[in-house]
Parts: sequence; structure tokens; C-alpha cells
Amino acid sequence: MSTPIVLLILLNGDFVVGCGPRTQDFTVPPSHDLARSGSQESPSIHIPTLAHFLVPPRWCFLKITTDEGIVGWGEPVVEGRAHTVAAAVDELSDYLIGKDPLLIEDHWQVMYRAGFYRGGPITMSAIAGVDQALWDIKGKHHGVPVHALLGGQVRDRIKVYSWIGGDRPSDVANNARAVVERGFKAIKMNGSEELQIIDTFDKVQGVIDNVAAVREAVGPNIGIGVDFHGRIHKPMAKVLAKELDPYKLLFIEEPVLSENVEALRDIVNQTNTPIALGERLYSRWDFKSILDEGYVDIIQPDASHAGGITECRKIATMAEAYDVGLALHCPLGPIALAACLQLDAVSYNAFIQEQSLGIHYNQGNDLLDYLHNPEVFKYDGGFVAIPQGAGLGIEVNEAKVREMAKTGHRWRNPVWRHADGSVAEW
Repeated sequence: MSTPIVLLILLNGDFVVGCGPRTQDFTVPPSHDLARSGSQESPSIHIPTLAHFLVPPRWCFLKITTDEGIVGWGEPVVEGRAHTVAAAVDELSDYLIGKDPLLIEDHWQVMYRAGFYRGGPITMSAIAGVDQALWDIKGKHHGVPVHALLGGQVRDRIKVYSWIGGDRPSDVANNARAVVERGFKAIKMNGSEELQIIDTFDKVQGVIDNVAAVREAVGPNIGIGVDFHGRIHKPMAKVLAKELDPYKLLFIEEPVLSENVEALRDIVNQTNTPIALGERLYSRWDFKSILDEGYVDIIQPDASHAGGITECRKIATMAEAYDVGLALHCPLGPIALAACLQLDAVSYNAFIQEQSLGIHYNQGNDLLDYLHNPEVFKYDGGFVAIPQGAGLGIEVNEAKVREMAKTGHRWRNPVWRHADGSVAEW
């Protein structure tokens, strides 16, 4: 005859399990924080402090310090919403203080799942910056680059592209020629100004003329990416995709907004040019349907927006299973780029990397200004080597960070309007 099991839950939160005449008490911690510590004993390494710094031109840096003196850096930011993301990081710090920083996967799952509302640019960007900093700590703790902890690099270097022009493309041919002379093998340009849902052909012709001028300036063997930035809508995207086909582009980026991805069913039938998308998607769940539909050739998750190194690694692997290329989005600062290069090192389907050196947004401060070792991002023949230093492989100049944080920023993107006064997509 089996022995009955009795469970008594007491009003003070204790519970007692009874089996026969013997009982054993188990007490739930007052905080109900059942987060793992790595073992039954307290972890040997903890997080005592987090600090974030808003620095120009439009970035947010995160510093996580351990009680062993190891410092990890991350870049949690949404362009134009940096203060909001910083506030989200502060909220996450309530959980992170006192935890073992080496348990990255568990912390990621808690930050994502323990909040009932999840996803979106603010939450996922806050998680991303924390995640980057934790990987930086883990690499430094073990004395190896992050990519060594992710299975080891599959490449020694990766191609990079350089931005040309600005938000309103002009003089793009001269800019393109100058970039190629500096050794870049690929460039990216904004494709259009504002376009209404149905617009005039002179607007279309302006786009064609700009792209044609760049192709003539750089020749047939330089990759040209044309970024439509989600500025155009399905009817005009169909027209432009077809008209640009003769210029043999590297890719067309965001021909429509991610929320209108079903429009790609029609657009892909108008062009042989690869279609890229993904800078405004924030998790593997956002990318799941994009990959399943099969209309995108290149995905562009952002390691500072889409959950950090942990999540972007999973997104990249998903894309590899669909034979889709990876071109990580990164018009941001040096920490974000370093995180991207760690992912590029281990992602077989990565083929090119965005970087912000000299981009039109970087006024006053640029990519290398916050590093003690700017040589880590030395571009050679259109490529950049995979960093081999411990952690993310960069040495952040904290004194410079703190100095510029006194200035801070409140960067906002411009607001464009159509001729009729209605707001335009930027």
C-alpha cells in the first residue's frame, strides 16, 4: 500500500512536504527570486554596479562591473530613443545586481520572459546592451574573444561597406568614387527622398539617375546597396525594383516597411536583385515568418536592437537553415560594431558588415573616438579583421566616455512632409 503524500502551504510562504511520519521544510525566498546562481553555492563573481552613458553623436554605452574588477561594455540604444532605452536598462538592473554575470543564457531568458510584455525596440535594445556587456565580461573572465566561446571563428576577416551621400542623395558619384579610392569594395546609398504611395515619374527618374551615376563612377565590380529605408510603399517599390535591375545591385534594402512584408510577394517578381530587410525586427520570432515566406534573400538584424549577441546568433542560425544571407545592421558606435564582428566570426552565412565610420550622422564624434585601440577596426582592402582580444576585443576609453557624457545628446531624426503637408516616412 502506497504512503500518502501531504503538502501543506503555510500563510507565511513556507511549505511542508509530508511523507509518513517524516517532514522536511522548504522556505521560498521572500523575493521569490529563484534565479540560478550556477551551483548550489553562491557564485564567486557578482554584478555590483551598472552605469550607462549617453554620448554624442547619438549613442548609449553601458558599463557593467563585477566584484572581481572585470568591466564589460554594451551599447543599448535606439536611434532617437536613447533616453527611453537607458530607462529600460535601469529597470533591468533591479534583477541583475548581485547576479553571476557568466550565466548569460539564463539572464537573457529572465529579462525576456519574466516581463509579461516583451519584444519591441525598447525592451530588446535594453536586453541587447546588457547581453553584449555580459559576453564582454565572460570573454575577459576566460581570457578569450567572444567568438571562441561561441564555437570559434569560421573566417579571419569580413567585407565591410561604406555609406555615401546623406538622407537626400546628391553628389553621390563623387562620394562613391572617393570611397572606392580608399579601398572599399562595396558601398551603400539612400535610394530616395520622400515618396507618396503613388508618386510622379520624375521622382522615380531621380532615383535611377543617382544609381546610374554611382554605377558609372565605380565600375561594374563594386557592390552597390540601395537603401529605401522603408520610405516607399508597395506601388512605387514595384516600379523602382524593376527600373533598377539593369544596374546589378548588391541588394535592395527595405523596399517596404517590415510591417508590410507581404508586399514582397509582388516586388520579388519585378527584380532579380537580392532583397534585404530586418533592421526593425527584434527577435527570432519576428524573423520566423519573414524567413518562412521566402521573399527575403538577406536579413539585417541589429545586435544592439535584436537582443544582443545571444539572440542574433540564433537568428543567424535560423537564416542559415533557409539559405539566407546575413548582413548585420550597424550604423552605431564601436561597441555595437565589435559585437557584430564577434557574430560575423561564427556565422557561416555572414558576408558583409555595415559600419558607421564617416557616416553622415557622426558629426563631432566618430566610431574610433571612444577607443584606446582604434587599430582594431583598421580597414584593409575593403575588409576588417576579426578582433582577437579578450571579450569584444576593444578597449573603451572610459575617460573619454565620461567626458562626453557630460555633453550627452538628444538626437532626433528629421521629420519630412510631402508637398500636400502630410507626414512622410523618413
